[in-house]
Amino acid sequence: MSPTLVLSLIAGYFVVLIIISILTSRKATSESFFIANRNAPWYMVAFAMIGTSLSGVTFISIPGMVASQSWSYMAVVLGYIVGYLVIGTVLMPLYYRLRLVSIYTYLEQRFGFWSYKTGALFFLISRAVGAAFRLFLVAGVLQLAVFDGLGVPFAVTVTISILLIYLYTFRGGLKTILWTDTFQTMAMLLCVGVSIYLMADELNLGFAGLVKTVKESTMSQIYFSDPKDDKFFWKQFASGAFITIVMTGLDQDMMQKNLSCRSLPDAQKNMFWFTLAIVVVNVFFLSLGVLLYQFAAAKGIQLPMNPDTGKVIGDNVFPLLATNHFSLFAGIVFILGIIAVTYASADSALTALTTSFCVDMLDIQQYDEQRQKRLRHLTHFGFSIVLIIIILIFRAINDQSVITSVFKAAGYTYGPLLGLFSFGIFTRRGLHDKLVLPVCVVAPLLTWFINEHSVAWWDYKFGFEILMLNGLITFLGLLAISRPRQVVELNPAA
Repeated sequence: MSPTLVLSLIAGYFVVLIIISILTSRKATSESFFIANRNAPWYMVAFAMIGTSLSGVTFISIPGMVASQSWSYMAVVLGYIVGYLVIGTVLMPLYYRLRLVSIYTYLEQRFGFWSYKTGALFFLISRAVGAAFRLFLVAGVLQLAVFDGLGVPFAVTVTISILLIYLYTFRGGLKTILWTDTFQTMAMLLCVGVSIYLMADELNLGFAGLVKTVKESTMSQIYFSDPKDDKFFWKQFASGAFITIVMTGLDQDMMQKNLSCRSLPDAQKNMFWFTLAIVVVNVFFLSLGVLLYQFAAAKGIQLPMNPDTGKVIGDNVFPLLATNHFSLFAGIVFILGIIAVTYASADSALTALTTSFCVDMLDIQQYDEQRQKRLRHLTHFGFSIVLIIIILIFRAINDQSVITSVFKAAGYTYGPLLGLFSFGIFTRRGLHDKLVLPVCVVAPLLTWFINEHSVAWWDYKFGFEILMLNGLITFLGLLAISRPRQVVELNPAA
C-alpha cells in the first residue's frame, strides 16, 4: 500500500468525524460535554461502547497473541460477564441514585475530601497511561505503513494523531463521541468480518471449514491444567471479572457513557446487550488470530521474530499481513479498522480525563458556563499534550506485548480504586481521610514487591490477577485506618 493512499484514507476518515462533530456539537454545554444531557438512547450507548472498550490493543494484540497464549484470553472474556453483572446490579444503581457526573464524587460523600481526590488521581493516572499505550500501538502501525516511507519522525506521527482527536472532540465532548464512536464501531466490526471472510476465501474454507479449522487448531486451546500457570482458566476468569469491575465500573471513561442514559433501567439494558456483544466480538478476534497464522503458514510467509527470544512478535503479525500480503481492498479495510477502533477508545479517554479533572480537581460546576467552557478547552488541550509525552516515553522503554503492559499497569493503578470502592460499598466504617492517599500509594508498591518475588517464594507466577492482590492490600490498609462508624453521610441530592 502506498503512503499516499493511506494518507488519503486517513484524511477522508477524519473529514467524516469532523463533520459529525460539527453537526453534534452545536449549542454544546458542560452538561452535554460531560454526560450528553442524560438523554442518550441506551442502544446507541451499548453499540458505541463496543469500540471504546476494545481499542487498538484488542484489534492488534488479541489476534497476535494466540500463537503464544492460545485461547487463554477467552477465560478473561468469560469473566467479563460476571464483572458486568456486578456493574449493572451494584454500581450503576448507586451512581444513578446519587445522580453523579463524576463517579469519584461518591468517595467524597462516603469518606471525605482526600478519599475523593485520591480516587480521581488514580483514575487520571490509570486512564492517561492506558490511553497512551493504546495510541502508541496505532501510531506504530501508521508509522510502519505510512510515515517511515515519507521520512516523518514518530514524534510527529503521534502529535498529528492526538491533535486530530482533539480537533473533533473539544467542543461536543460525550455528545459528539456517542455519534463518532457508533460510526467507528461499525467500521471496526466491518474490518474484522471482511478480514475473516477474505482469509477464509484464500484458504478455500467455507463456513463449516472455517469453524472446523479454528476449533481443531492447537492455538484455540484453553488451559485448565496447572493453577501455577498464568494461563490457567480460573485465574484468568477471576481476573477478567475484576478487570471489568475496575476498568469499566470504576472508570469514569466507561461509566460516563452509562450515566448518559435516560434512566437506570435503560443503562442496565445497555449493559446487558453490550455484555453479549463484547463476548461475541472477542470470539471473532481470537478466531481471526488463528486464521492469520494459518494464512501465513499456507503462504510461506516469514513472520517478524524477536531476535532476543526467537519468538514471533505477535503485535506485528496482523499489520504485516494486512499491509503487505493481503489484497489492496483488504489492506484498506485493515487501515480503516485500526484507525476506527483506536480512535474510538482514545477520543473517549481524552474526554473522560477532561471530565474528571474539571469536575474532581477544578470543581468546575461552581463557575458560570462561559468560564466552564474556557476551562474545558484548556484542560482538553493539556491532556492531549500529556498523552503525547507518555507515548514517547513508552516507545523508549517498552519491550513486551502491549496488551500485557496495559493490564499489568492497570493492576497497579486500578487496584487502589478497587479497594476504595469495595470498602465503601461493603462496609459501614468511615476512614481517617488524610491517611487514605498514603495507603493507596503503599499498596501498589507492596503489590509490585510481592509480584517480583512470588516465583522465588512460592513458585507462583502472577498474571492479570495481580489486580486482585492490589485491591486486597488496599482494602486491608483502609481497614487499618478505619473508624468504627461512617463519618460522612451520603447525600443523594449532591
